Amino acid sequence: MTGQAGSQDHKTRPGQRRMAQWTRDYARLPGIPDEYIGPDGAPRAAWARFFDAFAALAPADIERRFASADRHLREAGVTYRAPGETADRLWPLSHLPLIIDETDWKQLTAGIAQRAQLLEMTLRDLYGEGRLVADGAVPAAAIAGSNEYLRAVCGMKPPGGRYLHLYAADVGRGPDGRWWVLSDRTQAPSGAGYALENRLVLSRAFSNLYKSMNVERVAPFFEAFRESLRASADRDDPRIGLLTPGAFNETYFEHATIARYLGFLLVEGDDLAVSGDRIHIRTVAGLKRLDVLLRRVDSNFLDPLELDASSHLGVPGLIDVMRKHGVVVANMPGSGVLEARALLGFLPNLCRCLLGEDLLMPHIATWWCGQKSAREEVLSRLDDFAIEGAYGRAVPGFPGHGPVLAGELSPSERERLRNAIADRGIDYVGQELVRLSTTPTWEQGRITPRPFVLRVFAAATPNGWTILPGGFCRIADEPDARAVSMGDGARSADVWVVSDKAIPVSTLLPAVDTVRIKRIAGVVPSRAADNLFWLGRYLERAEATLRLIRALGTSGRDPGKGMSAAAAGASTALHSVERIQRLLVTWGAASQASRTNSAKVAAEALQSAEKFGSALSLLRSAQRTATSLRERLSPDAWQVITEMVDRMALAVHDDDGVVSAAELTLQELASFAGLAQENMNRAAGWRFLEMGRRAERAINTARFARQFAYDEAGEEDLDVLLTLVDCQITYRSRYLVGPALAPVRDLAVLDPYNPRSVAFQVAALNEHIASLPSLKEHGLIERPQRLAVALQATLTTAEASALDVKALFALEQDLLNLADAIGLHYFPHGPNASRPEKLTGLA
Repeated sequence: MTGQAGSQDHKTRPGQRRMAQWTRDYARLPGIPDEYIGPDGAPRAAWARFFDAFAALAPADIERRFASADRHLREAGVTYRAPGETADRLWPLSHLPLIIDETDWKQLTAGIAQRAQLLEMTLRDLYGEGRLVADGAVPAAAIAGSNEYLRAVCGMKPPGGRYLHLYAADVGRGPDGRWWVLSDRTQAPSGAGYALENRLVLSRAFSNLYKSMNVERVAPFFEAFRESLRASADRDDPRIGLLTPGAFNETYFEHATIARYLGFLLVEGDDLAVSGDRIHIRTVAGLKRLDVLLRRVDSNFLDPLELDASSHLGVPGLIDVMRKHGVVVANMPGSGVLEARALLGFLPNLCRCLLGEDLLMPHIATWWCGQKSAREEVLSRLDDFAIEGAYGRAVPGFPGHGPVLAGELSPSERERLRNAIADRGIDYVGQELVRLSTTPTWEQGRITPRPFVLRVFAAATPNGWTILPGGFCRIADEPDARAVSMGDGARSADVWVVSDKAIPVSTLLPAVDTVRIKRIAGVVPSRAADNLFWLGRYLERAEATLRLIRALGTSGRDPGKGMSAAAAGASTALHSVERIQRLLVTWGAASQASRTNSAKVAAEALQSAEKFGSALSLLRSAQRTATSLRERLSPDAWQVITEMVDRMALAVHDDDGVVSAAELTLQELASFAGLAQENMNRAAGWRFLEMGRRAERAINTARFARQFAYDEAGEEDLDVLLTLVDCQITYRSRYLVGPALAPVRDLAVLDPYNPRSVAFQVAALNEHIASLPSLKEHGLIERPQRLAVALQATLTTAEASALDVKALFALEQDLLNLADAIGLHYFPHGPNASRPEKLTGLA
């Protein structure tokens, strides 16, 4: 026993020593509340429990788990965009969670629930009876000064019965150690999707530690939120959409995450149309009714007819549909008015007026300079305040976002600020100077305090407000930060609300078997179908370009020396090389052909960022298109696409590198095709992806045949064609002679059993088109199917000997016309696009 005890003590001692060293080195900022070290100078119990277990891990194990978390973020494509940027950034996750004990959390949630209810009742009055303004509880100018106060919705009873469906508050610890509200988020609160991703990543990297800490689960919150939106609709099985500004929005990844996790349709303004008193989604089967719209578009951009006329993000006529209770919009347009800092100073009195009680959670002391007494107070002690915009992130007249500190301005700038407040105080507020509380972060093998802001979410349900156990935590890089946004140096952290008791496992699956079974294909918005179609085309076009590059890169080599069987057939004569180069130039993959430097042409066609037809450019186009389909692509499919692009962007220094890169990318394209074939549901979305691939493959194969199976084509040209269409093995198994013109033409163009032939692609297109719903009610065959049937008949009855260059060119043009007809018919984006005749009564 003594030996065992001594052995156990020996095992735990390194962890205890590391824990003690971390605590000694923890440079807590004087006078700043900290999450790890409590007011008594000792570690908080929940943090101590966490670090006891964390320190028991070997340093190498800790680094391995951190690397695993980073790798998962990269492979899953978790990204965001900093304000003003156009390129995506990898999501910066702090490796340590923010930990809050159960007792502390209960106090915080009580204050958040009260505040959410207060703001809901305030909105009801501001857009309803208006008693608060009439009785002087809040100045009219403080409301009317905000461009988020929408007169178009005044007097409108909110469809679904409430203004706020989702509320969030940014909080931090005040000087007294209590939680304080820093700002309210009532417009379209963001961050819940990233909070979900943070949880998935960190709980996987530290699975045992996560379980031992008894962390509250987040799934019940999302389930309650989804059920509340469903209950707000006026039919039992509603269709719910998430309205996003599009793939270029800063938080588009989050929109896709929430839509996929909750089973909502991710839609843009162009996907929606008003018909009668309802909002409908434009789908490949016509218009489908939408019952609830969870918006991530700011109020002013929702309806260009009644709000901002320049908006391209909204739906013309949406506000009028809401007046007629034809759709529930969460949150109600105009709810963003309560984000104005001008109202913060009035909330304590409003709470007493509307709820008959004091605010449970204080906020930063705020003086709205639209009132004379407050303005004079701010101007008399200007250096003691942080000056903020009353109605937006920016301070009017000053660059950037965030507070302006008069004490840090030059004398001339300070005087300019003073004059601006004196001239138009309505636009400014003065706030008490505060520094954000801190939380531990992991930096270079030690824990370091950094300022943070915690965003807490509340969802309205029939049983009251439900609080997300955790939230969205942002951590600043600078020790003295007064505000945190996801820009340079900022990180995000998972938030663990821990308990002393075991937490039951929760998911979004229903607890009892009450779900009605469905086997319908589901709704595919026209925009999503369009993107799937073009994703297939871009990937297939990249494959064709890569096959040309591989054939060019292996030209002139000895087939017996280190070449794969697929590449062996591409050892080509000079005139075949010239034809390959001309085709690459025609496709926009290369600048010009070269008799003496084929390797240069191949390298340019592979990796040129300037040439629109290069393999790299085509794969990037596919990635941009896939970005708009994040909610429809599996993590594996997304990972294949991103890895192809990342690898293709790496520099290639020699001929072998070009060929190797081309062959490896061709294998990855085959992997994506396999994922689509085996894992995608056989619904309309899969069909449009397949139709894009089949149409592009048919076009490219016809071009290859016209280029290399011309009337005078020699054995070398025909051998190149067999390689490009991956038919070397099939041809040799059928014919005991070298490549001959008629058999090669038949195999590449007419053979219905060859999965690379034109005829095979056209037959597949016919099958897919026939399976799609008709948009017209006349019962006649529609144009895409008419063209496809005619093409299949032509190919079925054609003879290889008659497939001269003229016939192949005509075939190529017919295939291009078919692809265009599919786009015009199913993707209504222009004046010539087909529209369904039946506009109402469609589900």
